[in-house]
Amino acid sequence: MKTHHYIFLTTILFVIVFYNQNVGLNLGIIGIIYSILTLFRTPAKNRTRTFLFLFVTSILSSIAFAWYGDFPSFLAIASSILLLGYRSRNRRMKILLLIPVFVINCFTSICRFFSFDEWLPKKDVPGLWQKTLAFVLIPLILISVFFGIYSAGSDHFANLFTNFEFDINFWQLLAMIVLGFFIAFNYWNYAVEKFIYKNNHILNNDFQEKDKIQKSTYSFLDLDAERMSGVISFFALNVLLIFFIITYNYEQFYEAIKTPVQLSEETHERVNAVIMSIVMAILVIMFYFKSNFNFDPKAGLMKILVKIWIFLNAVLVISAMVKNSEYIINYGFTYKRLGVFAFLILSLIGLVMTFIKIQTKKRNIFLFNTMVWYVYGTILICSYVNWGGIITSENMKRKDFALNYHKTGINFSEKALLKYAEEKHDEKLKAEILNLGRVKFQKNEKFLSKVLFYQTIK
Repeated sequence: MKTHHYIFLTTILFVIVFYNQNVGLNLGIIGIIYSILTLFRTPAKNRTRTFLFLFVTSILSSIAFAWYGDFPSFLAIASSILLLGYRSRNRRMKILLLIPVFVINCFTSICRFFSFDEWLPKKDVPGLWQKTLAFVLIPLILISVFFGIYSAGSDHFANLFTNFEFDINFWQLLAMIVLGFFIAFNYWNYAVEKFIYKNNHILNNDFQEKDKIQKSTYSFLDLDAERMSGVISFFALNVLLIFFIITYNYEQFYEAIKTPVQLSEETHERVNAVIMSIVMAILVIMFYFKSNFNFDPKAGLMKILVKIWIFLNAVLVISAMVKNSEYIINYGFTYKRLGVFAFLILSLIGLVMTFIKIQTKKRNIFLFNTMVWYVYGTILICSYVNWGGIITSENMKRKDFALNYHKTGINFSEKALLKYAEEKHDEKLKAEILNLGRVKFQKNEKFLSKVLFYQTIK
């Protein structure tokens, strides 16, 4: 199949599964269709390990959305499909350029649509297809558009067709066609501008030969002074961080026990301080090791001090993790407390990547190229796992289990709550859970609008 075949096919399928439906199982189906068609369309040379990994995650993300239908799973399916389409045509392009490429394509799609020679077949158009396009599709689209316009502008005109029972919402159908075509056109026929191709090398992980030349960063500061500035700065920062770790841990583990509200506020404040500290630490390291000092034979002492600083920051992150674990043990699981773990783990990975950058003499962009994959992995984990069910199942074991909070504030907790009701032999609670608005709503949804998780609740 050629480009226009993929565009029209996926547009028709989009209209079929989304017309007169809510978003649910249908988006998962479309995601799987796009993934499989992309696999068939991709040349063998572009089917790299990364591409195949993205194909698998696209399928799994589509299933996850069909199962949960929430925002994290939507984010997972959208990012997976976009990455898959991007990698299918650009195996050497950096992933950081994905967003600018698709944003530019969305804004230029109207101009590219009217460049028919770019995406429609030319003289080799089969006679049947040519006649279908000219005699059926184009007139049908024009009649549909103007029928809707005239019906909205004249009641008498609309009344002429009252005897005909067309159970079709023309405006919704038109919207589905336009949206489906817009998505399909920009997915199958996107273009990478020349200036983006030319600047792809800027995002390379490795230094070029010209970057290895020893020279000062600023005209008012020679290389020896800049090197000594780094040594003094990192030595002082190490001393400062040691004192901060001592006081930080003393406040966390040895001060008098506080109320849950005070403990919650202080924990989040300290975690924010830790994350900000890590971010600033990485930025400072990136400033000093952006080029020259990676290859400076006299910068050995500064590298040692930087590695010590990375290690001390890792100790700080682990201290925050231990405190967050203690907080969970004492007061139970919540989304925020699990989110704290996610941010701290990403911070720890960032420190490890910074150490690798210095050890292997990589450019600063190496950190961004690498961390974007870990952020993507975090999105996948958030979308594939029923964290609400885990939170409720674990908190059920506590004596201070807050039932009302888990009924209203935790998503996808119904199965765990039904188990809790059975353990307590509470038929009233069981009936109340089965009559929750989201459960009843999903039970009555049309097939393509269903979220599969709620269909498994008996």
